[in-house]
Amino acid sequence: MNVMTVEGAAREALEATEHFDVLIVGAGISGIGAAKHLQDQCPGKSYVILEAFESFGGTWWSHRYPGIRSDSDLYTFGYRFKPWVGPPIATRDEILKYLGEVISENDLAPHIRYRHRITHASWDSAANRWTLRGEGPQGPFAISATFLWMCQGYYRHLKGYVPDWEGLETYRGTFLHSMDWPEGGLDYAGKRVAVIGSGATTATIVPNMPEAAHITVIQRSPTYFYPAPNRQDAADTMRALGVPEMTVHEVTRRKILHDQHEITERCQEEPEQVKAELLAAARLFLGPDYPIDPHFTPRYRPWQQRLAYIPDGDMFLGIASGKASMVTGEIARFEETGIRMKDGTLVEADIVIAATGFNLCILGDIAFEIDGKPLDFGSTVTYRGMMFTGVPNMVWIFGYFRYSWTLRVDLVADFVCRLLNHMDAKGAKRVEVALRPEDHNMPILPFIDEENFNPNYLKRDLHRLPKRGNKPEWQHNQDYPRELRELPAIDLDDAAFRYA
Repeated sequence: MNVMTVEGAAREALEATEHFDVLIVGAGISGIGAAKHLQDQCPGKSYVILEAFESFGGTWWSHRYPGIRSDSDLYTFGYRFKPWVGPPIATRDEILKYLGEVISENDLAPHIRYRHRITHASWDSAANRWTLRGEGPQGPFAISATFLWMCQGYYRHLKGYVPDWEGLETYRGTFLHSMDWPEGGLDYAGKRVAVIGSGATTATIVPNMPEAAHITVIQRSPTYFYPAPNRQDAADTMRALGVPEMTVHEVTRRKILHDQHEITERCQEEPEQVKAELLAAARLFLGPDYPIDPHFTPRYRPWQQRLAYIPDGDMFLGIASGKASMVTGEIARFEETGIRMKDGTLVEADIVIAATGFNLCILGDIAFEIDGKPLDFGSTVTYRGMMFTGVPNMVWIFGYFRYSWTLRVDLVADFVCRLLNHMDAKGAKRVEVALRPEDHNMPILPFIDEENFNPNYLKRDLHRLPKRGNKPEWQHNQDYPRELRELPAIDLDDAAFRYA
């Protein structure tokens, strides 16, 4: 018997000792929201939340770099059921406090099991149940559930993406990825710091390392930045008038969504005009003589990649003051004292921070099996980015790129709870989605249209994501206003749903 067979036998010998109606994977913003909605809309269902970290929060627990904050406003990034009362762009600590209040106010804590890392998930059609196996604080565990709700996010928290740079091993300074920030902090006072990257993480780090001697941002290509005051005048006015917080939250949320939808449409319909406005906003902070091109003039149209919000223009102010500077171009190699660019420029640095993004994490990097056969997630077709052909009793929360992630948490939770209640009414123990006869000649396409949205982290691993069709029900369209209408109207007895 080979080693793999022995390991497999040992794993199968670990039988599930507990069973739940619903198992939620992840205690981040998706999992916490899912649990709250499940309690409210399916009060008779038993459930458990398994979280790999030692506390709740997901991204907000694992990321610790200087100034870490949301890159979406908290009126829409927060839940619809709990008003947000702070500034629109919030810090890590403020967000964790908000999530902690949701857990406390809804008595979710008894349902969360921390330090439970899932390694295997297997579906048994004979028993109509999932069995999850992994490592917990007391060793190996096995828990079964009728329904699996994947709320683990979409990227690996434990290891960020680092390009294969020549000569990195010769660099004598301190090198780290932004996701690997030391829990006890990093001494950067008086040091020359280089930050590699051009996205929201860079925009956060640069204005929040004031003790550094100087910060140089090294970017291969620019990003569109959107500077705006970190306040909501409409919310402040309503509060001054004594309007109840729940009303303030809902009205402000609707106004922000209206504005976001308008800018998204404009980016598609009049991209050159939006581009001119974004560059003009940058010039207001950086001055008329600053070289906007090449440092802040991307090659793509606005919102083809994420539009990075900078509250009060803080990163621009740091550059204008001389505290930070930009270098745009390709890295040739690392050297002992810094980074050599392809044009010959040497960026000397005592500390190099790679803010170079992340690696996709497909279904939590869990090994999935359906009736003993490994699941190739990339060969499935998605039903509205939530369910997948051939995968029974499972929903994945995958949020929005252009809107706050949590908006979809609320919508998908409503769908899941309605689906669970519908299954109970039908006496069904199993549901999965399948292409209908009228879908037999439907084009099968990559998960995301690269002409619509094309960040590198998606393009690197697009082959590992499920496929989409060219019909609305067989794709994740990234359109919140549309889904706000369509998801509640889904016909759960449509031929796409197969019950047993």
